[in-house]
Amino acid sequence: MAASSSIQLLTPALAILILTLLKLCTSTRASAGICYKSIISFGDSIADTGNLLRLCPSNHPPHFSLPPYGESFFHRPTGRFSNGRLVIDFIAESFGLPLIPPYLAGEDARGRDFRQGVNFAVAGATALDSSFFRERGVRNPLTNVSLGTQLRWFKDVMPSFCSNSSDCREFLRTSLVLMGEIGGNDYNHALVQGIKIDQIKSFVPAVVSEISSAIEEVIKLGAVTLIVPGNFPIGCSAVYLTYFQGSNQQDYDKATGCINWLNDFSKYHNRLLQKELNRIRKLHPHATIIYADYYNAAMRLYRSPNKYGFRGGALKACCGGGGPYNYNSSVECGYPPATSCDDPSLYVCWDGLHLTEAAYQSIAGGLLQGPFSTPPMNTICALASTSSGLLLQD
Repeated sequence: MAASSSIQLLTPALAILILTLLKLCTSTRASAGICYKSIISFGDSIADTGNLLRLCPSNHPPHFSLPPYGESFFHRPTGRFSNGRLVIDFIAESFGLPLIPPYLAGEDARGRDFRQGVNFAVAGATALDSSFFRERGVRNPLTNVSLGTQLRWFKDVMPSFCSNSSDCREFLRTSLVLMGEIGGNDYNHALVQGIKIDQIKSFVPAVVSEISSAIEEVIKLGAVTLIVPGNFPIGCSAVYLTYFQGSNQQDYDKATGCINWLNDFSKYHNRLLQKELNRIRKLHPHATIIYADYYNAAMRLYRSPNKYGFRGGALKACCGGGGPYNYNSSVECGYPPATSCDDPSLYVCWDGLHLTEAAYQSIAGGLLQGPFSTPPMNTICALASTSSGLLLQD
């Protein structure tokens, strides 16, 4: 018997009550997809939506400001290091929010309307301050922006979306904070400049400590839901496969072709990071801290590229200057004579270091709907409403 027919058999008062409850249930389900009012993002090129582009001198356009960057979705370069959207873009879309503008777009026509989110991530940024690397003879050729710089920007802009500490805490309580990916460049710059892996490994505790301090700082300001990504499997990157190309087959994973010792390094960083996140969870039980397992979300693509539709392969870059992995450090994607593949959606790797939109979409799906987040991201709406004491609605 249909529900409406059943209700007709009930007393008028009981029928009204049931219809009211059904309407409330439907309304709650409809609003559940809008869990947060904004996204606040920190990080590097994995999340940068245009900040480094605005820091670069205008008299010499950087390679990522030229086609074919951005071609697959935006149909123009946006400052993203891909042919289209990034993980942060797919997260924003999944929560019904607009794509998150870069902080340094505040001087653009859009103005400083960051009430639905703001992105402080800068390509090339490190977790640690630049002085740490200068003391160790490591040079950052892209930027001197660190995670600490981004936190200072965040505090500077807060008055634009809240008027006092109570308003700011409320704003952050209804915001999703994406802390990273950050830390990869603390190792990348050193690796390509010939620093030995054992010395770089000694950086990891300091990098993790810096990320931890940033997490605790935003929690103290009022944030209750944070996503903290780990490092990617850098041994599968065309940059490192080219840079460390050798004949010792024991260095390579037979199933994927990735460099084992580099992936072991990424896993070491991720283990220390997860251990630190567990410590912070105990200190701040009211906060939901989600570990985003970028490593394993990406590794499935390297293990089974055809299964996920990447028939162009997982290791070879779509856009580059030639060679076994189509990567040449002196011929960057965007500058001639670099060339681009016909269909980036068939490739995992975009320009040697960064991934294609299709790969980022697959990784985002694994985080949002799959097993690659702890606790699962598809439950964070309920977790956030529990930890903050209210149901977050638009």
